[in-house]
Parts: sequence; C-alpha cells; structure tokens
Amino acid sequence: MLAVRNLTVSIAGKTVCRELNFAIAPGQCWGVLGQNGAGKSTLLRTLAGLHPAEAGEVVWHDAPISRLPRRELARELGVLGQQDSGEFWGTVEEFVRLGRFPHRRGLFGFSATDESAVTAALAAMELADLAQRPLNQLSGGERQRAAIAQTLAQQARYLLLDEPLQNLDLRHQAAAMQVFAERQRQGCGLLLVLHDLLWAQRGCDHLLLLYPDGRAEAGPAADLLTRERLEALYQCRLREALVEGGRCFLPGV
Repeated sequence: MLAVRNLTVSIAGKTVCRELNFAIAPGQCWGVLGQNGAGKSTLLRTLAGLHPAEAGEVVWHDAPISRLPRRELARELGVLGQQDSGEFWGTVEEFVRLGRFPHRRGLFGFSATDESAVTAALAAMELADLAQRPLNQLSGGERQRAAIAQTLAQQARYLLLDEPLQNLDLRHQAAAMQVFAERQRQGCGLLLVLHDLLWAQRGCDHLLLLYPDGRAEAGPAADLLTRERLEALYQCRLREALVEGGRCFLPGV
C-alpha cells in the first residue's frame, strides 16, 4: 500500500497541503482535482519521492520511500509527468522500451519478457503502426500516448499519472481511461491528476481535493463530488445536471 502520513507539502512559499492522510489500496483509482497552480503536480512528485515533504512522510509497505533504492521503487511505482518527450530522437518503440530499464537484468539488450511488455503497451495505446516512426515526428497527442505506453511497459503495481489525458482527443481519452480501468481490475493502484470532472466521476472511486487555501480533502468520490465542494474548489459557480441518470457539473456561465 502507498500511504501518506501527516504530510505537509509546500513549493515556492505556497502550501499545497497540511497534515494530509490517505492511502491508496491495490485496485483503487484516485483522482486529484484542483485549480491550476494548486500544487497537484508537486504533490504527485512528492508521492514519487521526487520532491521533499515539509513534514510527514510517504510510505510504501510501511517503509519511507526516501529509504528505498530508486531502481527497486521504479519496479513498483510508475510515474507519468507532464514533460514533453518531443526531443527524444529515437523511435516510438525505443522510447516505450525505456520503461523496462528498472527490470533489466543484463548489460546487453532486453529479454523476451521486456519485449513482450513493450509490444503489449504499444497495442494498448494503439501505437503498433507507429512503432518505427521517430517520436519527434508525432503529434502532441500521439507523443502523449507514447508516454503513457512507456509507463504501462514498466508494469508497476502503482501508477501516478499527471494529467494523462492532456492533448488526447475524445476517443483516445476514453480508450486511455479504459486501459487504466483494466489495470485497476488487475489490482493496480492508480492516482490520476485530472481537470475533467466527467472522467473523475466515471473513472475514480476516490478523490483528493486540493483547495486554494492549502486545505485538502480525501475520501470516496461519491462523498466528495458535491456542487458545494466543487464550487469552493474551483471558486466559480457550477450547474448540476442529470445525464443518463448520473450527475454532471458544468460551469455556471
């Protein structure tokens, strides 16, 4: 289990969260919501051990992640950041294969297991036909799918994904969320930074809300997805509608 204990995180003098406690169990999907600049990416980096906590700790199976060897942690925890991978000069397949480095056993080449994981990840993100294309010749959405495929190829037990749906069209957003749901059914724990409330409602069973004043709430999505909370979160008026029997939140303009 990936757990947060009394975690306080800050960046550039801004408090992201104070004394935050929550745990991601295997098979759970958490969504992180908040305004631009709320610190969602910083919190994700803290969970991955890439940004220091001001107080408290992040633990993996009761061991602080700061004490775990990075290679060992990378076998268990996959991280997708927001950086653009367009400067990579190799092919899409070579880029996705980088996700297998934590599992690499020898000095020369990759194993059949590694290649199988790469092939499966390319297929999952509908990139098999583009595998031999230079990555830097792809569109922004295609590069984003390649970045997701690289993280999938890592075959980690937990995935921390920062805005995984950015640059994706509606069809590929839906396809990516289906891939994440399948990983969840297989027992993978996920945390997704999202901006679209629809996908938070449809794809996440738990939510973490980061308010502008540094407050944070964590819990079941069914409890936290209320108009009052979301209006306080985004500091704008929302309209609530019913669509096919489910609630939908829209800006009140």
